[in-house]
Amino acid sequence: MKKIALIGLGSMGKNHYRVLKGLSGIQIKALCDIVQERDYEEPFYTDVDEMLKNEDLDAALIVVPTFLHKEVAIKCLNHGLDIFIEKPVASNIQDALAIQNKAEEKNLKVCVGYIERFNPVVEALKHELIDRDIYSIGITRVGPFPPRIADVGILTDLAVHDIDLIRFITGCEIVEKSIFKSQKINFHHEDNAILSFKLEDEIVASITTNWLTPFRKRKIEVATKKGYFEADLMGQDLVEYSEYKTNNSYVIRNCFVKKEEPLLRELKAFLRYLKTGERSGLSSIQDSIVTLEISSYRG
Repeated sequence: MKKIALIGLGSMGKNHYRVLKGLSGIQIKALCDIVQERDYEEPFYTDVDEMLKNEDLDAALIVVPTFLHKEVAIKCLNHGLDIFIEKPVASNIQDALAIQNKAEEKNLKVCVGYIERFNPVVEALKHELIDRDIYSIGITRVGPFPPRIADVGILTDLAVHDIDLIRFITGCEIVEKSIFKSQKINFHHEDNAILSFKLEDEIVASITTNWLTPFRKRKIEVATKKGYFEADLMGQDLVEYSEYKTNNSYVIRNCFVKKEEPLLRELKAFLRYLKTGERSGLSSIQDSIVTLEISSYRG
């Protein structure tokens, strides 16, 4: 039975709490946030240091604003805790490296929460792409501005998901990149961007992302030698279009997707990681550093 602390009870933190309450093999020993908005069954702290001093813990989930990741992660690692950090691992590469170095020094397990890796439609798409020659991959992630976001722009909040997905789905590294961004409605950060990449094996990729669209859209499109795939990340639907013919007809195949909540699958994987050391698709600190390097590119 792993003894867990959840640090951060904002919008995403509440989702973590809901899912954790339904998991076996763990005990939520403590909760922590700067403000207690409601009553909980578990001991609640408004100070991380006090919680770490008073509670006997094995691991912590860190779901605080990105600029606090380094401070909270280092404190947890210094107390010997394995940690799960919501993406990205830190605000900048220097802070990410500090967390990585501390984890290595303490020989502790750390993973970063890139939840889309655990979207069932991504798993189904990866399975369909086995032994296929990938020509291109394009990802669209757009929607209205989320008021919960105050400390980062769209590249750090949204594009990092898709930079990670491009590497995760193709199994290839990005070798060339161009990023175009603008600031239209947000006072402090970019809210509109198009990213273009060239990967190993001559794969080309793109990401379109913004906080300007009145509806949410999450889609992956992959062109291969023998078929074209469209994956809907929200509906968890996957369609293949293939066998193009001279009369402009083609075959449509709805691929099987075993639908399940991505966060549930991700936290189950984290629990396995704590018990066995097997990452099971979980992102490493180094994976997150790669996404930070790309999303912060100014060329």
